[in-house]
Amino acid sequence: MQLAHRLIAAILLLGAAAPAMADDGVVSVRYDMSVSGFPIGSAKLSALIRNDNYRVEVTAKVGGLLALVSDGRGAATANGRISSEYARATSYSLSSSGNNRTTMVKMAMGGGSIRDLAIDPVPAPRPDRIPVTAAHRRGVVDPVSALLMPVSGKGPLLTAEACDRNLPVFDGAQRYDVTLSYSRMEKVNGGEGGYKGDAVVCKARYTPIAGHRERREQTRYMAKNNDMEVWLVPIEGTRVLAPFRIAVATPSGRLVIAASRFETSVPTMSADAN
Repeated sequence: MQLAHRLIAAILLLGAAAPAMADDGVVSVRYDMSVSGFPIGSAKLSALIRNDNYRVEVTAKVGGLLALVSDGRGAATANGRISSEYARATSYSLSSSGNNRTTMVKMAMGGGSIRDLAIDPVPAPRPDRIPVTAAHRRGVVDPVSALLMPVSGKGPLLTAEACDRNLPVFDGAQRYDVTLSYSRMEKVNGGEGGYKGDAVVCKARYTPIAGHRERREQTRYMAKNNDMEVWLVPIEGTRVLAPFRIAVATPSGRLVIAASRFETSVPTMSADAN
């Protein structure tokens, strides 16, 4: 998996909770990315939710500052409907490039199962790569749809229970779980005219399931990583949360993906979720 693809996956270390009606909402976010305080790139997220249908787009651009990372960029899109547990996509696509290499992923999905998959290049066979079986392609969410996190009921959105979730992700090459648990509450500022208020902070744990290489140092490091967290805030007009900030320890230093602008509103009648 290329760097741009991995950074998009980092932005998507999020899950979906219990039954909820999403209603209508729009969110547009600009993220600044840094490692150990040094800027390395930026990302953008936009999502439209209407009548529980949704469309999410994520783009990321990474620079090679101080040779901490390679140059790279990526874009990913998902469309689908928010179900009783997750944002369930009907389609997902990703294109990423870096190190003179391009990766393309397209998935058609239904009910959390992968119906059709195209990936180029296909992951090379390795003796330590855990095979992906048909079972690993069922009951999953794609990385982009994982950004939409329904919260059930009519009570407060930002509670400790909002972090009580496990996300079964399949990105076209690898199947892994991201498990969230409550850490604390924080105040955030999404810029002039943007969201200002509370954020619920969740600890995150990564568990590789299939498609990964068991002996790869990066995989082993991430599986043991206890320094990962995500800050969640609400999308106006919905009972859905979205990421405001993500922090992940890496061998090169702490990667922080933080919103410099977080705008959310109720969509106009002319908008279309699909």
